[in-house]
Amino acid sequence: MDTAYVLMHSPLVGPSTWGPVARRLPNAVVPSFLHLADAEPPFWPLVAATVAEAAGRLPRDTAVVLVAHSNAGRFMPVVVEAVDRTVEACVFVDASLPARRGMTPGVSPALLETARRKADGGRLPPWSQWWDQEEIARMFPDPQTMRAICEEQPRLPLSFFEQPIPVPDGWDERPCAFLTFREDRTGSNDAAEDATEGDDPKVRDARERGWPVASLPGRHLHQLVDPDAVAEAIRKLSHSR
Repeated sequence: MDTAYVLMHSPLVGPSTWGPVARRLPNAVVPSFLHLADAEPPFWPLVAATVAEAAGRLPRDTAVVLVAHSNAGRFMPVVVEAVDRTVEACVFVDASLPARRGMTPGVSPALLETARRKADGGRLPPWSQWWDQEEIARMFPDPQTMRAICEEQPRLPLSFFEQPIPVPDGWDERPCAFLTFREDRTGSNDAAEDATEGDDPKVRDARERGWPVASLPGRHLHQLVDPDAVAEAIRKLSHSR
């Protein structure tokens, strides 16, 4: 059975954030969530349906590895339930993790408060305008890439961040893994088998769930900076057992 990688971008940015990695993974597809900016709540059924439609265009005998970056991780359980393909693995790339059961909030409480302060007429400015521009620029490999990614960003409604997302039972009954990006402390671009001490809560949560965890030196959009290393790490983690 062939395997395809379905790369889910954060709805706060656009599908181009996965472009370089998609070109390095076999049969990769990148569903676009840009239409969420014009949708009404609840948003999670549209996210799940968008990924399911993209996976449905693959050959019938193709299994999928679902890969989620950033906020897209919160939607992984409903996507797993919606996709009409064998899901071989779920890989979270510097991503938010869904709740273990019940409902997952659309964003963390702290980020929701930030979003409410920045909302104008019920709509948010593009994500890159939320933060210090010098800090944002450090996430990109060059000004041209930054400009292209920033031009693609949607202005999401505040209601997107206020939505709860259900967690269907059994979604994680297939291999799951977590890849974290962190500041370079070693000078190496090799993905470590295990992240080092001082992990953030998402890494601790992934370990407590029994998932393999790897790390790469880099910032939140490291897939744009070193797509070769990120693609290879995803490949390895998708085969972790």
